[in-house]
Amino acid sequence: MKLNIIIGEFAMDLEVPQGYVDASGDSFDRLDGDMDKGIRLGSQFVKNADATERCQYAANKLLTAIETHNEGMAMLSAGYIISRMPGVTGVNIDNNGEPQNTIFRQG
Repeated sequence: MKLNIIIGEFAMDLEVPQGYVDASGDSFDRLDGDMDKGIRLGSQFVKNADATERCQYAANKLLTAIETHNEGMAMLSAGYIISRMPGVTGVNIDNNGEPQNTIFRQG
């Protein structure tokens, strides 16, 4: 599956094989377990994050992974988004410190 990522003026496609997504289910479940305790989206703490907020959190981790060239974290974050938002084709990641402004594209 290809995830189109847009960060400001930068755009790229990240290829995340379906086999990777399928094999990473336990890792994604552990991430959800951690997020069940609450997440920080920018300056806001969200106690009971919904699926979109969780994916915004993962997209913020994806941004950091791209900036630091951490391919493993990039794949894990992108795979999480793909697994939790069926039909997602792209993400516009906010890089101004407001992850809640990150939006996802379908189809």
